[in-house]
Amino acid sequence: MIKFFSVTKIYEGNNVGIDNATISIEKGDFCFITGPSGAGKSTFLKLILRQEEPSKGQILVLGRNLEKMPASQMPSFRRNIGFVFQDFKLLNRKTVYENVAIVLQILGTPFKAQKLAVLDVLRKVSLQHKARQFPQMLSGGEQQRVAIARALINKPALLLADEPTGNLDPDLSLEIMEIFKSINRQGTTAIIATHDKDLIRQIGGRVIYLDRGKIIEETAI
Repeated sequence: MIKFFSVTKIYEGNNVGIDNATISIEKGDFCFITGPSGAGKSTFLKLILRQEEPSKGQILVLGRNLEKMPASQMPSFRRNIGFVFQDFKLLNRKTVYENVAIVLQILGTPFKAQKLAVLDVLRKVSLQHKARQFPQMLSGGEQQRVAIARALINKPALLLADEPTGNLDPDLSLEIMEIFKSINRQGTTAIIATHDKDLIRQIGGRVIYLDRGKIIEETAI
């Protein structure tokens, strides 16, 4: 599903984001990317999404060579990928339902199909009863579940999450990770960047350790 071949990303000022990484992530994997602040976790995800391009090496995602993919094909490529942010990025003037439905509205999905899909995905994150509420009326954990629902609404093959529990307490963090696990059991490949080693130990999965952009270890918990 994802293959890095000797991938290096160097930013302005000769700052190394990823250093000569070669790795494969298979369909159905549940994978943590971890390491200290500045290790390259966010860069790793951005390269997969092609928000960043490598300075050297090649990346294959969902069978596509990202280097050879024309810009015109990026929107359709990204529709197969859900992305969850640490800071939720919800629209405060839209309800929970509207925040989730906006993806399907952009795609031109018929209203009836939108409604069925939104209510279904809200049930998966146990928020169907709060569909008409606004983000500021929700707890932090509930807001993150809305963000997860939005990432899942298009039934992506791949789910990426960048420090999705960074603003949550330990109990809520565990709850969010259990949702990711449940999604993964249904066939979605999940890659989660986090520095929370305790959470990784509790949830388990494949773990890729980064330090200063270099993959220094890989284990399964």
